[in-house]
Amino acid sequence: MKITDIAELLLLAAVWGGSFLFMRVAAPVLGPVWLIECRVLLAGVVLLPVLARLDLLHYLRRHWLPLMVVGGVNSAVPFVLFAFASISLPAGFMAVLNATAPLFGTVVALIWLKESLTAARMIGFALGFIGVVVLVGWNAIAATPAFFVAVSAGLLASLMYAIAAPYAKRNLVGVPSLVVASGSQLSAACLLLPVLPFTVPSQAPSTTVVASVVALALLSTALAYILYFRLIQNVGSTKALTVAYLIPLFAMFWGALILQEAVTAAMLWGCGLILLGTAIANNLFAKLFHIA
Repeated sequence: MKITDIAELLLLAAVWGGSFLFMRVAAPVLGPVWLIECRVLLAGVVLLPVLARLDLLHYLRRHWLPLMVVGGVNSAVPFVLFAFASISLPAGFMAVLNATAPLFGTVVALIWLKESLTAARMIGFALGFIGVVVLVGWNAIAATPAFFVAVSAGLLASLMYAIAAPYAKRNLVGVPSLVVASGSQLSAACLLLPVLPFTVPSQAPSTTVVASVVALALLSTALAYILYFRLIQNVGSTKALTVAYLIPLFAMFWGALILQEAVTAAMLWGCGLILLGTAIANNLFAKLFHIA
């Protein structure tokens, strides 16, 4: 990975790290479906005029089918699943579930893309996941049926991310990341429309909830997916998925900065393992020391 790719990976993790906090605030009020409809629709609408100004709208017509697939598998369904899980699970616990995406991605790449599974990549993934667990810590949560359903929803969402990344890599070659980001979000909004009448919120959102939705749409969706699809095109789907290891790190950082949450020794150890694992998985040490 080049320095610019690393910078984009870190920025992506930073803006995606806030998404769990935003969902925790808004999902209990709006419900998972309406929250995600607002998220993807606002993100797509904001990006659409930029496409028109850059004369990129023809890409939407030409690649509407793969954009629709990516919109469903990478946005509409997994977003709703994580929003549903956020009602029952702490943000940190959801970050652990989200961090399984690279692990699923390794299996998908091995089976579908026939990518080689090197020892360095396996070690990097293992260290990264251990770091996430150490970072978040293990809090006792009652093993109720709702808990298991929420965990299953989070794991299924991560699996869908792992499937969508190589699909986008194969079927949207040469399509600008801005087109993929806006097209997939608008497609996700269309796919969720039929469900809206059956999931109408029972209360009006507060100013805090509205602000959370706007931040979720503009920062954690519009900006995030431009960066994400650029990374998929530049470094491949497997390496791009390692952003999932960095997301909890930034989620904890935002919590400490904005909510004045304590930074513990476990957080520092976890962050170190996450960074080390991500570096190994992406061959950063080999590049730094010019190792083939």
